[in-house]
Amino acid sequence: MPLPADERSPKKRDKNVNEPILCENPQKICSNVLAPKYRDKCANEPVSCLNPQETGSCALIHKELRINSYGHYLRRRFGCRVSKVNVDAGFTCPNRDGSKGTGGCIYCNNVSFSPKDTQSLIPLEVQLAAGMAYHRLRLGSEKFIVYFQKYTNTYASVDVLADLYRRALSHPDVIGISVGTRPDSLSADALELLAEIARTRYVCLELGLQSMDDAILSRINRGHTLAEFMETVQRAAGLGFDICAHLIYGFPGELAGEFLKTAGLIASLPIDSIKLHQLHAVEGTELAEMYRRGEFVPISLDEYVTTAADFLERLPARVTVQRLYGSSPLAISVAPRWGLKNNQMWFAVINELRRRGTWQGCRVE
Repeated sequence: MPLPADERSPKKRDKNVNEPILCENPQKICSNVLAPKYRDKCANEPVSCLNPQETGSCALIHKELRINSYGHYLRRRFGCRVSKVNVDAGFTCPNRDGSKGTGGCIYCNNVSFSPKDTQSLIPLEVQLAAGMAYHRLRLGSEKFIVYFQKYTNTYASVDVLADLYRRALSHPDVIGISVGTRPDSLSADALELLAEIARTRYVCLELGLQSMDDAILSRINRGHTLAEFMETVQRAAGLGFDICAHLIYGFPGELAGEFLKTAGLIASLPIDSIKLHQLHAVEGTELAEMYRRGEFVPISLDEYVTTAADFLERLPARVTVQRLYGSSPLAISVAPRWGLKNNQMWFAVINELRRRGTWQGCRVE
């Protein structure tokens, strides 16, 4: 989600990196009123926040973005531009090593979303330095969240996890960590560790759900159920960190109406943010082979944009939106190939909300 390098925050606030900066009421819900005319920017969004300290009960939904963006949330909370920096800590996955299954999810090839400088052979500190330098130069970012993204980042002993997380947090410009994992791979010890870190630092736990349909989860070789996801969310709730749910639309046999029920599920759970993207096939996956055999027909861009906008209208305004699309390097992309750049894909959904005159949460009762 590339951004211009010359846009800077109008006000820089000198804040302690260990001390969360809270707005007056960042979780106040107001889905039926649009916020002032300001836009926001973070590493994952092609827009800017000219006044990140705008407060008030309706400051969650922006007039132009029409969603409660994660970038705006971080700006409100920390008072400066914050970027997520991906690192590869060398984890594997229980759905690959045989403990839960083999082969992984049918769409999974982590090369498709991993920057070239994030490889487990490169020391964590070196990966982090390269990522921070990139975001400082390109975006003018001041603080950073270290994103443990590739595979299952709680799938190790608590001692290994503690060492990795604390090494990431040792840099003075790192305000916290974001940990991607599976709902069936989060031990009580790992939860306790994250809760301990969250007492002084920002923590986001990112849980892959992908679909609330157990039949789809089985067909895509996901290896867990909806019930396991819900149980893990409840175990993680109230421990002082954010919870993010990952969702995908466009699985074979999936109907838009059934997918839209997921917004109601998210509304019923203590989930703080979501990531949503379209199902896309990349080389090295079973999904790519299914596409070549005619067993996977990708959804169209129009269908995705329409359904994503429908979903956002049903998503409560309190839930921040971290992601609205998926992309992969052209060299390994198989289908669909919509020919849009990252920021164009983002705005395809935002512009649909603008065209409708609607916004996130406007259909929430």
